[in-house]
Amino acid sequence: MDFPETGYKWNQLGLLAVSFQEQYSNWKYKDLLNELDSTISELIALVSSLSNDELYERTWYEKWTLGRMIQFNTSSPMKNIRIKIRRFNKNNGLQ
Repeated sequence: MDFPETGYKWNQLGLLAVSFQEQYSNWKYKDLLNELDSTISELIALVSSLSNDELYERTWYEKWTLGRMIQFNTSSPMKNIRIKIRRFNKNNGLQ
């Protein structure tokens, strides 16, 4: 497993996001929602199956624990995009 993804560096996450947009651009909205639900269920099952020690007490990738990597790659990007969406809506009178 490569982080962030094969062919990308940590300072190229914007390009990685563009590649995801291209990869899923032809998917139907319902299929995207199903994929999201499935991925969320898999993440919840993974986290539920691990102990606190496995999640936060052991280095998993470079200096980071598995729990922090999950956070870095799930909730943190969602928080960032919510901020961008609110700013876009405010700047375009879409509140």
